[in-house]
Amino acid sequence: MSVLAPTIMVQGTASSAGKSLLVTALCRFFRREGLRVAPFKSQNMALNSAVTVDGLEIGRAQAVQAEASGILSCVDMNPILLKPEGDRRSQVVVLGKPIGSMTATEYHEYKPRLSTVIAASLTRLRTDYDLVVIEGAGSPAEINLKDRDIVNMHVAKLADAPVLLVGDIDRGGVFASFVGTMELLEPDERARVAAFVVNKFRGDLALLTPGLSFLTDRTGKPVLGVVPYIPDLRIADEDSVSLEARMSRRRPSRQELDIVVVRVPRISNYDDVEALEHEAGVVVRFVEQPDEVEGADLVILPGSKNTVADLTWLRASGIAGAIEARAREGQPVLGVCGGCQMLGEVIDDPHGVESAEVQVRGLGLLALRTRFEREKMTAQVLARVLRPSFLTDGAALDEEVRGYEIHMGMVEPKNRQASLFEIQSRNGRTEVRSDGAISGNGMVVGTMLHGLFENEVIRARTLSFLRRRKGLSEPASIQRIPSKQAEYDRLEAVVRAHIDCELLWRLTGLCSVSPR
Repeated sequence: MSVLAPTIMVQGTASSAGKSLLVTALCRFFRREGLRVAPFKSQNMALNSAVTVDGLEIGRAQAVQAEASGILSCVDMNPILLKPEGDRRSQVVVLGKPIGSMTATEYHEYKPRLSTVIAASLTRLRTDYDLVVIEGAGSPAEINLKDRDIVNMHVAKLADAPVLLVGDIDRGGVFASFVGTMELLEPDERARVAAFVVNKFRGDLALLTPGLSFLTDRTGKPVLGVVPYIPDLRIADEDSVSLEARMSRRRPSRQELDIVVVRVPRISNYDDVEALEHEAGVVVRFVEQPDEVEGADLVILPGSKNTVADLTWLRASGIAGAIEARAREGQPVLGVCGGCQMLGEVIDDPHGVESAEVQVRGLGLLALRTRFEREKMTAQVLARVLRPSFLTDGAALDEEVRGYEIHMGMVEPKNRQASLFEIQSRNGRTEVRSDGAISGNGMVVGTMLHGLFENEVIRARTLSFLRRRKGLSEPASIQRIPSKQAEYDRLEAVVRAHIDCELLWRLTGLCSVSPR
């Protein structure tokens, strides 16, 4: 019988306390120390998701953590994924495939059946790796959810994992959150908490010292470290809290590019624009009002978990009219996945996949027709540029493009001569088909491929086109945005410098492979 690898778990006093980033940092830390390390989160509720190399869907955070660990992501790292659909329902994805849509009550009743799935995935990871770093969800002290917990203390007990409890000091009340969480835990759960991590600290650490001493005296638990706030970190977020922060961004100056993303109510995979947010001279704003669309250099209709419902909202909000006006004026519009479907002529839903509407009229800006099917398409994609557009301005035809697909609908162009890309392979298997469409004047573009702006040539060509159109000169020197690997190193270096590494090693029960 195989000896199972040890584990360590990160839980939080609340959502968005920084659990995902800390797990990412720890994965990078242990990888740099020479261990084969893997991330794990039993259940993830995420607006952003990712596709594994074998075409299965997991939470974006676990894909990021796998990258930081230097390994390929797999479905065992996130066996259960909940994708909110609005109206208190979520699509439930188990082992990378959707099993249906459930209300919160229905899912709460269903959860006990998933315990064996979780245990099996965790065991496989613990068999294959030296260490598994586990992430919790929300708070372990949610009294109303504890009787059917499958993500926090349930998993900590299953894995016999010491728990690091993380609190966000930037939001205020961090000591009350720590103490309150400990008070609400059962005695055996309190015993499992091994240390605290104060996250997102700004200021003079000396002023915090009395609070840290109080925390240890009150709970008997050490503080592993105080991690500072890290600005402009190029690591994808997974929850709606980070999206709220993007809503308050300033309007750009005349010398900056203004890229607007329409925040539809059921937005998904909004991290498609994350690379653009780190480009110099570019301001990316998420908006909900038609007047905020006016004058933008580029408007992006993003992915949606419910295309039909968000298309209805688009019309009711007045944004549909603003986008149609842009198209008439020859101003750039990009639709990605659900946004691409909205820009098309017709959406057919004969099986009631998204709504009771059998057929819905699209905005009619692209010659596309969408038909929703019961099977979900999830694939990593290799494509080539088929025709020029503002996305590929000046790029050579046949330029290689990488991305991924996550959608229920089959999107067919009415005129294949106006397709944007030609897909060459899905999940490593040869499969040639067209993707997306371009309007007659080339200013409205749609694609089903997520992750386009991670392709440096697509990002550079798009920004170059927008600058010329606005009368802006190209930057004197092109400064490449940090690579993801460089950002994982930056995150790890900050965390390493602000935690007690010796205590961390003791908690894992392992010996440092390459002490620093």
